Amino acid sequence: MIALGKTQTLLVVNRKSHGVYLGETPDADADSRVLLPAAEVPEGTEVGSGLDVFIYRDSSDRLIATSARPLAEVGETHVFTVSDVTKIGAFLNWGLPKDLLLPFHEQTAKVKAGDEVLAAVYVDRSGRLAATMKVYPYLRTDSPYIPGAAVSGRIYQITEGHGAYAAVDDCFSGMIPEREMPPSVRVGDVLTLRVTSVKEDGKLDLSVREKAYLQMGEDAEHIYKRIAEDFAGELPYDDHADPERIRSDFGLSKAAFKRAVGRLYKERRIALEGGRIIVL
Repeated sequence: MIALGKTQTLLVVNRKSHGVYLGETPDADADSRVLLPAAEVPEGTEVGSGLDVFIYRDSSDRLIATSARPLAEVGETHVFTVSDVTKIGAFLNWGLPKDLLLPFHEQTAKVKAGDEVLAAVYVDRSGRLAATMKVYPYLRTDSPYIPGAAVSGRIYQITEGHGAYAAVDDCFSGMIPEREMPPSVRVGDVLTLRVTSVKEDGKLDLSVREKAYLQMGEDAEHIYKRIAEDFAGELPYDDHADPERIRSDFGLSKAAFKRAVGRLYKERRIALEGGRIIVL
């Protein structure tokens, strides 16, 4: 069966002035053939020749072959550029004359023309090729990375209560737990991350932060600057405060906050007085 959205080798069954008709077998009937337009037929092609072609649907929704190669095929992911946004969804430039539809219900964040989005190609319920930003089922789980490795990850979905889902190298499955997320992270952001663990199924747990002893100095400077500039030198609570308040104000876990405050205190850059932190 001719596979929509895939590159395959088909045989030339018949030749016409407007192109050649291809099939899986030399005797394929009219209902099992697909047209390769004349402009794309290689010189010297004859009936019986085998041609590598990609199958998609034309503007009239008919199956058609092309010798061109899209940026991704069914089941594959790629970072596409948004060419336009219409009433039915966004359209992605995927290397063929007819752009690929990214329906609104398959978007994990609002997109606009010119944006770069990570998406997978799939066949929708009506038998048409489309794109989805919900790429979790399409990402690979055979990454070469081990805990402690520094990687690049593109955020493709954020789920409240779970965290941010990231595609490492735009192809491997990973997640940043909510407790590790920076407060301003958005879908489409490309972050430098650290692998904290590799699960049995091959998926990666990630963190935007360095190991505690390396991160502490950066956190301390961040806290000191925020208190000095945004709290007029006096924070109205100390490291015993509610974790959510700390995360809201500083984007840090309570444990990271306590470590950094302890460092500032030992360096005598702050004072702890009456449940407050005061910059010296």
